[in-house]
Amino acid sequence: MSIRKRLILSNIAMILIPIISLFVVEIMIGYLLFVVFQGDMEGTNMENFMKLRFIAIGCILILTNGLLTYYVSKSIIKPISKLSTATKRISEGDLEYSVQSDKKDELGELTNTFEEMRLKLKGAEETQRRYEANRQELIARISHDLKTPLTSIKGYVNGIQDGVANTPDKMKRYMDTIYRTANDMDGLIDELFLYSKLDLQRETLQMEKVDLYAFFADFIEEMAFYLEKEQGEATLFVKEAEQYIVEADREKLRRVVMNLIQNSMKYMNKSQKQIQVSLETSKNEVIVEMKDNGSGIRETDLPFIFDSFYRTDVSRNSATGGSGLGLSIVKKIIQAQGGRIWAKSVLGEGTSIYFTLKKVA
Repeated sequence: MSIRKRLILSNIAMILIPIISLFVVEIMIGYLLFVVFQGDMEGTNMENFMKLRFIAIGCILILTNGLLTYYVSKSIIKPISKLSTATKRISEGDLEYSVQSDKKDELGELTNTFEEMRLKLKGAEETQRRYEANRQELIARISHDLKTPLTSIKGYVNGIQDGVANTPDKMKRYMDTIYRTANDMDGLIDELFLYSKLDLQRETLQMEKVDLYAFFADFIEEMAFYLEKEQGEATLFVKEAEQYIVEADREKLRRVVMNLIQNSMKYMNKSQKQIQVSLETSKNEVIVEMKDNGSGIRETDLPFIFDSFYRTDVSRNSATGGSGLGLSIVKKIIQAQGGRIWAKSVLGEGTSIYFTLKKVA
């Protein structure tokens, strides 16, 4: 019952209960004085009746007012007191203090709203804790991934300074290695910068209409030399009767596809590396599947492959290089464009990466 209804009924009760109670008491007193004790209805007996009647009125009013006030105030003050305690506990950092209520009145709704706020604060605190842990891990991994090539560069520079590179051929090899390592560092810093902007949602997207069929056909043709050099090939499967026009940032989409192809080629152990791109349409989106014939990913690792710096095989990752941010950047770019991304894999057969983009009517 709402507080408003409760107060209205309380006021009505404070009028009706005394009237009914007084009527009952008058009948009882009159019956005792004038029937049971056969008193005279005039004189002293009437005076006693009026005195008792007056006393009864006072007692009834006091008792009725006291009980109703206690009941109504208790139903209001108790939840307010509980909310006050919860507010103090939460302000002190105790987010475990629950104030869940089964009441259906305004205070019950307020209490449950406060409880929802507590749960959101608790969730936010846990998210912040995880974010802080991820941030510390990110810093540690960045430090490691930057220190490794720097150590290599310093080693080769020291070799040159110490005269180890004492022939033109050795000098060239040392300089080529230094350049290649510095170039890898530049790529890592570029990926970290992009990842940071995407994470903070500060990367501007240039959304436009993109025909995915034409996009992938041109992209695969452009990548032909790279794929051939890596002993790989890519094929495109579409239903020509369908339309594959989506709203996307063309350059960011190129980054997505490039990262996925490079990731697949890097970790494929087959002599002939194959990538199949398939397009499907639904009512509101186009689904892109990029499938490789690599060694696949363990089921336990699959849910985490889009996390930053997650490595399913540390030794293999160390051998092949890479920042560990490629798939995480892919996920952030797709989500920034309103799409979804997920993966399926079978060990020994290959992995499929799926992502969606909003379809343009």
